[in-house]
Amino acid sequence: MRQTPVQPDMDDQQFERIAAVTYHESGIRLVREKKLMVQSRLRHRLRALNMDAFSKYADYVASMQGVGERRFMISALTTNVSQFFREAQHFDLLSNTSLPAFRERIRQAKRIRIWSAGCSNGQEPYSIAMHLLSREPKLREADFRILATDIDPRVIAHAQTGRYTRSQLSGVPAEHLKRFTVEHPDGSEDRSVNETLKAIVSFRELNLFADWPMQFQFDAIFCRNVVIYFDQKTQERLWSRFNRALCPGGLLFLGHSERIATPAAHGFRSVGPTTYTKPGSTPVKPH
Repeated sequence: MRQTPVQPDMDDQQFERIAAVTYHESGIRLVREKKLMVQSRLRHRLRALNMDAFSKYADYVASMQGVGERRFMISALTTNVSQFFREAQHFDLLSNTSLPAFRERIRQAKRIRIWSAGCSNGQEPYSIAMHLLSREPKLREADFRILATDIDPRVIAHAQTGRYTRSQLSGVPAEHLKRFTVEHPDGSEDRSVNETLKAIVSFRELNLFADWPMQFQFDAIFCRNVVIYFDQKTQERLWSRFNRALCPGGLLFLGHSERIATPAAHGFRSVGPTTYTKPGSTPVKPH
């Protein structure tokens, strides 16, 4: 089918309407300075819908008929940049702090749950699994699972394959590559995570500002380099929800440029660089 040419420019009113829908759907605040970026990233969505103007697109995503398109719009507007073992101090803090309790859970056959919120292409949850399994192999046979979620269905689909290029795997230690990945059968230099990791990590599409279907609390939540896109009001709503989703003594990890301005107001205590705990029965010592 012949595609309709897209008019090149988005005016300020169209930008504000799209920004308002984006904020309502995802909590992401688009500032006026990002208009050209938004225009560039959404142009292919107009082509996919055979629309010739941003005014029609703004009308559509704001309408009831455009509800399904909103997830594709958010997907186009979000940046998915990640790498294996990014901000490695968090993995060490998690294992040093939590493994004693996890070993007791293993002995008692109790569950261990971790959430990677905003998992992008999957490097973060797979890194968590590799790190903890290398420190405590008994986790392989335990009731140990990692939930990995992202608002973008494209990155979830990629993460589920567990396939990564040589460049993407550059941050993975050699011993982890040997133990937790396998050669891809197509003969390329790509590798795939093994079945052990795939059994531990479950990927789901999830909007952090929609309802959370999880019925249990987590021992740790990683939400790194996600809330930087939210304004303070939106962040504060999220802190309280994360607190309720954490077990007493659980850990919340944020990105290197992210902070909870008043941790105590949201039920947290700082225990390390961009790391917070929910005080409770499992003591966590500051690092």
